[in-house]
Amino acid sequence: MASQAASVNEAGSGITRREFLYYIWGASIVLLTVEGAGLLIWSLIPRFREGEFGGRFMLPVESLPDQNAPPANFANGRFWLSNLNTEQPNELMYQAPDEGPSIGAVAIYKVCTHLGCIYAWTPANDRFECPCHGSKYRLDGRRIESPAPRTLDRFKMFALAEDKTTVLAESPLSDNFFDPMKVPDGTAFLSIDTGDRKQGPSDVLLCDFTGTCP
Repeated sequence: MASQAASVNEAGSGITRREFLYYIWGASIVLLTVEGAGLLIWSLIPRFREGEFGGRFMLPVESLPDQNAPPANFANGRFWLSNLNTEQPNELMYQAPDEGPSIGAVAIYKVCTHLGCIYAWTPANDRFECPCHGSKYRLDGRRIESPAPRTLDRFKMFALAEDKTTVLAESPLSDNFFDPMKVPDGTAFLSIDTGDRKQGPSDVLLCDFTGTCP
């Protein structure tokens, strides 16, 4: 009787070989599923190289135009560089009644905020103009005339030292939009992050202030 009780207790306290194999099989399936999901997520995460749209573009600081001069076009990065100073206004850049001073560099996305057309700088009129539906923008990307629903989007910028790694300044963020970045002395390179874009606000049309809206 004692030996029978011992064998019963021993059988009840362990697992069979079949159960053990089931556990191993189930754990293997779970592990393979987790690994497969991880690889899928990793493959879906976009990875961009420097100099490729979606990544960063490093430019010598000499690429930045003079203050309130026509913008510089960077087709590969899909952006314009503008250098602003409303304290020394001209026909291209000036301070509107609802604005504070605007001084520094901005990187402006080259896509119209209306229906996604590619706009261009029009030297004859000193402004950005969209050929599709006539939206117009100032040097800093603010709307002059509709149908654009908002100001042009901007990318984040960094001012870098000669070593290309030391950050001397970066685009300040205000109301989830990049303000102009003042370029400090000692800046050797500008880095534009085309993977970090902020949508422009829906400011009052500039033509409303002058009463010249169509």
